Amino acid sequence: MTDDPHQLHERHLTSAQQSMQAVETSKQNSAYRLAFADNDFLMQDELRHVRLQLEYLKPQLILEQHNINATIVVFGSARFLSTEQAKTLLIKAKAAVTETDSAEHRLALKHAKKQLHNSKYYTAAQHFAALVTRYSCCKPDNAMTIISGGGPGVMEAANRGAMDAGGSSIGLNIVLPKEQQPNPYITPQFCFQFHYFAIRKMHFLQRARALVAFPGGFGTLDELFETLTLIQTKKAVQVPVILYDKAFWQKLINFDMLVEEGLISSEDIALIQYADTPEQAWQLIADFYQLSR
Repeated sequence: MTDDPHQLHERHLTSAQQSMQAVETSKQNSAYRLAFADNDFLMQDELRHVRLQLEYLKPQLILEQHNINATIVVFGSARFLSTEQAKTLLIKAKAAVTETDSAEHRLALKHAKKQLHNSKYYTAAQHFAALVTRYSCCKPDNAMTIISGGGPGVMEAANRGAMDAGGSSIGLNIVLPKEQQPNPYITPQFCFQFHYFAIRKMHFLQRARALVAFPGGFGTLDELFETLTLIQTKKAVQVPVILYDKAFWQKLINFDMLVEEGLISSEDIALIQYADTPEQAWQLIADFYQLSR
């Protein structure tokens, strides 16, 4: 009879970590390495299914361990600057034109003015994320965590807003030819890196209770239409899909034409809502879930 009842619940088999520590592999042929510790083996094309599973499981287990079950996804351009950054860029561009009035410098000045105008989207995304996070901190039973693509622009603004409000947020970075660094506002333990777009998208939507799409390019459109397709085909339950800045989206996409041509149904249009202020976007989500304010 054991004097330590806790021994009944101790690990019975040696862990993989213990095996790694016990085996010296640096001087051995690669065939001798433990399979799960052999990067050359794991990187083979035949092991793609294993890498897909690992890339899915790592964020899944971490988020489960922290009881994150509901998120609000914020999409939008990585190219938007904060107002502070945009003003600095404009000052430099004006100085360059004053010094040398070249076509190149005039084009840079035009770009800087556009960046300052578009910085309103950075500010709006930051404010929206702060609204969500303040509510979630006050109402933990209805908490929803901000999740972004983890990069600059609107993604940075969303993570920044959550931090401003004293809450956590998630960033799902992707390895790209032009390296994308994670923005500094993501909660460190929820800053993930992906190789596979498909697994990254799955994590965006798996816990999503709403999606807010700010103006953006190909990546934003890809993520938006994949979400709409999943909801339209009943592969995902309906959640609020909110397009920020109605004028921008209606200029970009003629949804009514798709109905007129019989390519989507009039009911599909109802999957989309518009908001022109952060407060409107948050109110649409609160109304959908009947959240007490």
